[in-house]
Amino acid sequence: MSYLAQPIGIFGGTFDPVHFGHLRIALELQQAYNLAEIRFIPCWQPVHRALPVATPEQRLAMLACAVANESTLKVDDCEIQRRKPSYMIDTIETLREKFPNTPLCLILGVDAWSGFATWQRYETILRLSHLIIAQRPSYPLPEMGTVAVLLQQHLKQDASTLRESLGGNIMLHPVTSLEISATAIRNQITQGQDPRYLLPESVYDYIVKHHIYYSRE
Repeated sequence: MSYLAQPIGIFGGTFDPVHFGHLRIALELQQAYNLAEIRFIPCWQPVHRALPVATPEQRLAMLACAVANESTLKVDDCEIQRRKPSYMIDTIETLREKFPNTPLCLILGVDAWSGFATWQRYETILRLSHLIIAQRPSYPLPEMGTVAVLLQQHLKQDASTLRESLGGNIMLHPVTSLEISATAIRNQITQGQDPRYLLPESVYDYIVKHHIYYSRE
Protein backbone atom coordinates (compact mmCIF):
# COMPACT_ATOMS: atom_id res chain seq x y z
CA MET A 1 0.00 0.00 0.00
CA SER A 2 1.47 3.31 -1.08
CA TYR A 3 -0.10 5.52 1.55
CA LEU A 4 -1.30 4.85 5.06
CA ALA A 5 -3.10 7.37 7.23
CA GLN A 6 -2.17 8.11 10.84
CA PRO A 7 -3.21 5.11 12.99
CA ILE A 8 -6.27 5.18 15.20
CA GLY A 9 -6.86 3.34 18.45
CA ILE A 10 -9.84 1.08 19.19
CA PHE A 11 -10.93 0.74 22.82
CA GLY A 12 -13.88 -1.59 23.40
CA GLY A 13 -15.70 -2.41 26.60
CA THR A 14 -18.92 -2.07 28.54
CA PHE A 15 -17.91 1.25 30.18
CA ASP A 16 -20.48 0.74 32.92
CA PRO A 17 -19.47 3.43 33.84
CA VAL A 18 -16.41 4.88 32.12
CA HIS A 19 -13.84 5.98 34.71
CA PHE A 20 -10.38 7.52 35.02
CA GLY A 21 -8.67 4.15 34.60
CA HIS A 22 -10.08 3.88 31.06
CA LEU A 23 -9.38 7.50 30.21
CA ARG A 24 -5.81 7.55 31.52
CA ILE A 25 -4.86 4.44 29.52
CA ALA A 26 -6.37 5.96 26.38
CA LEU A 27 -4.55 9.27 26.80
CA GLU A 28 -1.19 7.63 27.54
CA LEU A 29 -1.40 5.35 24.51
CA GLN A 30 -2.62 8.11 22.20
CA GLN A 31 0.39 10.19 23.14
CA ALA A 32 2.90 7.33 23.17
CA TYR A 33 1.99 6.16 19.65
CA ASN A 34 0.86 9.48 18.19
CA LEU A 35 -2.53 8.04 17.30
CA ALA A 36 -4.84 10.30 15.33
CA GLU A 37 -7.62 9.41 17.75
CA ILE A 38 -8.88 6.68 20.04
CA ARG A 39 -12.43 5.49 19.51
CA PHE A 40 -14.26 4.24 22.59
CA ILE A 41 -16.68 1.56 21.41
CA PRO A 42 -19.19 0.45 24.03
CA CYS A 43 -20.79 -2.92 23.38
CA TRP A 44 -24.55 -3.34 23.21
CA GLN A 45 -24.43 -6.66 25.05
CA PRO A 46 -21.21 -8.44 26.05
CA VAL A 47 -20.77 -11.98 24.79
CA HIS A 48 -19.02 -13.60 27.75
CA ARG A 49 -20.07 -11.58 30.81
CA ALA A 50 -23.12 -10.28 32.65
CA LEU A 51 -25.33 -7.63 31.11
CA PRO A 52 -24.38 -4.02 31.90
CA VAL A 53 -26.47 -2.22 34.51
CA ALA A 54 -26.76 1.04 32.58
CA THR A 55 -28.58 1.02 29.25
CA PRO A 56 -26.61 1.30 25.99
CA GLU A 57 -27.89 4.86 25.58
CA GLN A 58 -26.78 5.80 29.09
CA ARG A 59 -23.31 4.32 28.60
CA LEU A 60 -22.95 6.21 25.32
CA ALA A 61 -24.02 9.42 27.03
CA MET A 62 -21.57 8.92 29.91
CA LEU A 63 -18.73 8.35 27.44
CA ALA A 64 -19.72 11.51 25.57
CA CYS A 65 -19.57 13.44 28.85
CA ALA A 66 -16.17 11.95 29.68
CA VAL A 67 -14.44 12.84 26.39
CA ALA A 68 -16.21 16.10 25.59
CA ASN A 69 -13.05 18.17 26.10
CA GLU A 70 -10.54 15.73 24.57
CA SER A 71 -10.23 16.21 20.81
CA THR A 72 -8.38 12.91 20.25
CA LEU A 73 -10.87 10.76 22.19
CA LYS A 74 -14.05 9.84 20.33
CA VAL A 75 -17.16 7.77 20.98
CA ASP A 76 -18.24 5.24 18.35
CA ASP A 77 -21.70 3.65 18.57
CA CYS A 78 -21.23 1.01 15.85
CA GLU A 79 -21.71 -1.95 18.21
CA ILE A 80 -24.74 -0.46 19.88
CA GLN A 81 -26.28 0.29 16.49
CA ARG A 82 -26.23 -3.43 15.72
CA ARG A 83 -28.62 -4.07 18.63
CA LYS A 84 -27.19 -7.52 19.23
CA PRO A 85 -24.18 -9.09 20.93
CA SER A 86 -21.04 -8.15 19.00
CA TYR A 87 -17.77 -9.93 18.55
CA MET A 88 -14.67 -7.79 18.14
CA ILE A 89 -14.05 -9.24 14.69
CA ASP A 90 -17.37 -7.71 13.56
CA THR A 91 -16.25 -4.30 14.75
CA ILE A 92 -12.78 -4.58 13.26
CA GLU A 93 -14.20 -5.58 9.88
CA THR A 94 -16.66 -2.68 10.01
CA LEU A 95 -13.89 -0.21 10.81
CA ARG A 96 -11.58 -1.70 8.18
CA GLU A 97 -14.25 -0.95 5.56
CA LYS A 98 -14.73 2.54 6.92
CA PHE A 99 -10.98 3.26 7.14
CA PRO A 100 -9.40 1.20 4.33
CA ASN A 101 -6.02 2.98 4.45
CA THR A 102 -5.76 3.52 8.20
CA PRO A 103 -3.86 1.21 10.58
CA LEU A 104 -6.17 0.14 13.39
CA CYS A 105 -4.71 -0.39 16.86
CA LEU A 106 -6.86 -2.52 19.15
CA ILE A 107 -6.17 -1.72 22.80
CA LEU A 108 -6.27 -4.63 25.25
CA GLY A 109 -5.58 -4.99 28.92
CA VAL A 110 -3.53 -7.96 30.05
CA ASP A 111 -6.66 -9.75 31.26
CA ALA A 112 -8.27 -9.47 27.81
CA TRP A 113 -5.00 -10.41 26.13
CA SER A 114 -4.75 -13.54 28.26
CA GLY A 115 -8.00 -14.78 26.73
CA PHE A 116 -7.40 -13.42 23.23
CA ALA A 117 -6.93 -16.88 21.65
CA THR A 118 -10.51 -17.76 22.64
CA TRP A 119 -11.96 -14.79 20.72
CA GLN A 120 -13.87 -15.48 17.55
CA ARG A 121 -11.46 -15.40 14.55
CA TYR A 122 -8.68 -13.95 16.65
CA GLU A 123 -6.11 -14.56 13.93
CA THR A 124 -8.12 -12.39 11.53
CA ILE A 125 -8.33 -9.65 14.17
CA LEU A 126 -4.54 -9.63 14.34
CA ARG A 127 -4.24 -9.61 10.57
CA LEU A 128 -6.63 -6.67 10.15
CA SER A 129 -5.32 -4.63 13.09
CA HIS A 130 -2.37 -4.11 15.35
CA LEU A 131 -2.68 -4.88 19.05
CA ILE A 132 -1.49 -2.60 21.83
CA ILE A 133 -1.35 -4.39 25.17
CA ALA A 134 -1.66 -1.94 28.06
CA GLN A 135 0.41 -3.57 30.78
CA ARG A 136 0.04 -2.66 34.43
CA PRO A 137 2.79 -3.78 36.83
CA SER A 138 0.51 -6.03 38.87
CA TYR A 139 -0.71 -8.00 35.84
CA PRO A 140 1.93 -10.43 34.50
CA LEU A 141 1.77 -11.60 30.91
CA PRO A 142 1.02 -15.27 30.19
CA GLU A 143 4.26 -17.16 29.64
CA MET A 144 2.74 -20.22 28.01
CA GLY A 145 0.01 -21.04 25.52
CA THR A 146 -1.16 -19.54 22.25
CA VAL A 147 -0.99 -15.89 23.33
CA ALA A 148 2.61 -16.31 24.49
CA VAL A 149 3.50 -17.68 21.06
CA LEU A 150 1.63 -14.87 19.30
CA LEU A 151 3.48 -12.29 21.37
CA GLN A 152 6.83 -13.86 20.51
CA GLN A 153 6.00 -13.92 16.80
CA HIS A 154 4.44 -10.47 16.43
CA LEU A 155 5.97 -8.27 19.14
CA LYS A 156 7.57 -5.07 17.88
CA GLN A 157 9.53 -2.44 19.80
CA ASP A 158 9.48 0.48 17.38
CA ALA A 159 6.23 2.47 17.31
CA SER A 160 6.90 3.44 13.70
CA THR A 161 5.97 -0.11 12.65
CA LEU A 162 2.34 0.77 13.33
CA ARG A 163 2.48 3.09 10.33
CA GLU A 164 4.05 0.58 7.95
CA SER A 165 1.12 -1.86 7.67
CA LEU A 166 -2.59 -2.04 8.37
CA GLY A 167 -2.15 -4.69 11.05
CA GLY A 168 -0.25 -7.71 12.23
CA ASN A 169 2.00 -6.25 14.94
CA ILE A 170 1.78 -6.30 18.73
CA MET A 171 3.07 -3.52 20.96
CA LEU A 172 3.52 -3.89 24.70
CA HIS A 173 3.27 -0.64 26.63
CA PRO A 174 3.44 -0.08 30.42
CA VAL A 175 0.68 2.22 31.66
CA THR A 176 -0.07 4.02 34.90
CA SER A 177 -1.70 1.58 37.28
CA LEU A 178 -4.98 3.09 38.45
CA GLU A 179 -6.77 0.32 40.31
CA ILE A 180 -10.27 1.62 39.60
CA SER A 181 -13.13 -0.79 39.08
CA ALA A 182 -16.45 -0.02 37.43
CA THR A 183 -17.99 -2.72 39.61
CA ALA A 184 -16.69 -1.01 42.75
CA ILE A 185 -18.02 2.34 41.55
CA ARG A 186 -21.48 0.86 40.96
CA ASN A 187 -21.42 -0.79 44.39
CA GLN A 188 -20.43 2.45 46.10
CA ILE A 189 -23.32 4.30 44.46
CA THR A 190 -25.78 1.52 45.33
CA GLN A 191 -24.60 1.68 48.96
CA GLY A 192 -25.01 5.44 49.13
CA GLN A 193 -21.28 6.22 49.04
CA ASP A 194 -19.64 8.95 46.98
CA PRO A 195 -17.41 7.70 44.08
CA ARG A 196 -16.16 11.19 43.25
CA TYR A 197 -12.52 11.37 42.03
CA LEU A 198 -12.76 7.87 40.54
CA LEU A 199 -14.53 9.11 37.42
CA PRO A 200 -15.03 12.46 35.66
CA GLU A 201 -17.33 14.86 37.50
CA SER A 202 -19.44 15.23 34.36
CA VAL A 203 -20.03 11.46 34.34
CA TYR A 204 -20.96 11.41 38.01
CA ASP A 205 -23.33 14.34 37.50
CA TYR A 206 -25.01 12.37 34.70
CA ILE A 207 -25.32 9.31 36.97
CA VAL A 208 -26.91 11.38 39.72
CA LYS A 209 -29.25 13.19 37.34
CA HIS A 210 -30.51 9.97 35.77
CA HIS A 211 -30.39 7.96 39.00
CA ILE A 212 -28.22 5.18 37.54
CA TYR A 213 -26.87 2.41 39.80
CA TYR A 214 -28.78 3.64 42.86
CA SER A 215 -30.97 0.58 43.06
CA ARG A 216 -30.62 -2.96 41.76
CA GLU A 217 -34.31 -3.72 42.30
